[in-house]
Amino acid sequence: MSNNTLTSKRFVVRQSLLGKNTNIEVTFKNGNKVTYSHDKAFSIMKSSLESMNCWSKYKSYTASNNIPKVLRETEAVVS
Repeated sequence: MSNNTLTSKRFVVRQSLLGKNTNIEVTFKNGNKVTYSHDKAFSIMKSSLESMNCWSKYKSYTASNNIPKVLRETEAVVS
């Protein structure tokens, strides 16, 4: 399965990207760059996402300043 890489200005987890083996490369406003595995990020965050209004309404979660603390130092972070 090939790896797709999307570039973004914010951290994002979206239901429409699940299972697509996508890495997302984010450049935050402060200049920090992070590349993460979308599917691994979702599986680590799944239980908290499912209790959030944004997930139940839009099937999407974004963060504009950094990746969520729960993902830092996990296998979800590629670089």
